[in-house]
Amino acid sequence: MGRPARFTHAQLQAAALRLLDREGASGLSMRSLAAELGTSAMTLYNYVPQREAVDLLVIEAVLAEVAWAPGPYATWRDEVHAIATALWRTVRAHPHAIPLILTRRSRAPAMFEVLEALLAALARSGRSGARLLVAFRAISALVTGLAQAELAGPLSLQAAESAEETIARFRALPADRFPHLIDTASAAIGSTPEDEFRASLDLLLAGLACDPAPAGGNAAARPRASGSRLRF
Repeated sequence: MGRPARFTHAQLQAAALRLLDREGASGLSMRSLAAELGTSAMTLYNYVPQREAVDLLVIEAVLAEVAWAPGPYATWRDEVHAIATALWRTVRAHPHAIPLILTRRSRAPAMFEVLEALLAALARSGRSGARLLVAFRAISALVTGLAQAELAGPLSLQAAESAEETIARFRALPADRFPHLIDTASAAIGSTPEDEFRASLDLLLAGLACDPAPAGGNAAARPRASGSRLRF
């Protein structure tokens, strides 16, 4: 009869996510995870067979926090909005996980359920094939892009100056040369990340709703441009 496991899978996930949130991706390793758990790297190999498995632990831990109402939803746009907002809120809470999610999602089974739910909601708009792929990429880019832009941009908490100082610097620019920068900086005073995400998502969904089927058949059947490569 074998010895009982010292760590549960949930404990490994929680420790890996704590480490990533605190140290960033560069601080996530077998050795650092072992230290976080109060054990040795050799012992950790009994639970995590290779370095990539540490990344998958983090992705699993993050995706476990993604939650949206099960529906049914009145329209496909309502369903996409619910899923995308839940995903955005989660990745925004764990920004260091975004690169791991983007580069490891095809190897993370925990990601499949979220992706399938988003694709199924988008498919309700009548899309399939290349049109569904493009819509999926657009929503995914908005979710991760806005989260990264907010948390790494000039108004982030990590910036060298406060958000108020940054906005004031933009508003002090010459009005005859930079009227739109000044206008945007002024709007940022009363704006929140949640408001901006919701408005951006509404704008994108409105565009998708107005997008007709492409003339000349499915874009997926057209020859790929030279130099392109497969990705998902």
